[in-house]
Amino acid sequence: MSEQNKAVVRRFNQQVIAEGDRQAFNQLVGENFINRSAPAGAPSDRESLWHTFDQILRPAFSHLQVHIEDQIAERDWVTTRKIITGVHSGSLMGIAPTGLAVTIAVIDMVRIEKGKYAEHWGMNTLAAVMTQLKQFA
Repeated sequence: MSEQNKAVVRRFNQQVIAEGDRQAFNQLVGENFINRSAPAGAPSDRESLWHTFDQILRPAFSHLQVHIEDQIAERDWVTTRKIITGVHSGSLMGIAPTGLAVTIAVIDMVRIEKGKYAEHWGMNTLAAVMTQLKQFA
């Protein structure tokens, strides 16, 4: 089961984050998904997760790629250390495009239930990347 769960996470990273495939998102994220790392007061549901990729990251970063560095799976949990790279070619939360290459480091913990994302916890360096981009915008 651990290898199957890791494959779900790898597919999500490639097809949803890197490629923006809504059909894959619908297949891989459960209806009752909860993002435990959503900012306080922000929505933490399935659609807010899609919004993050479709309306924030993908429009801001062209040539988006996800590089999985490490994955560990146990029971229904998959922990992934990954790097998201791209070029800041669109507006990012009010920061004008800089044309700079960006690297966002991420560590995610995802609970898989019946082959779909059920819960997510994560940490990333997007805030630090935004601080750097502001210096060049």
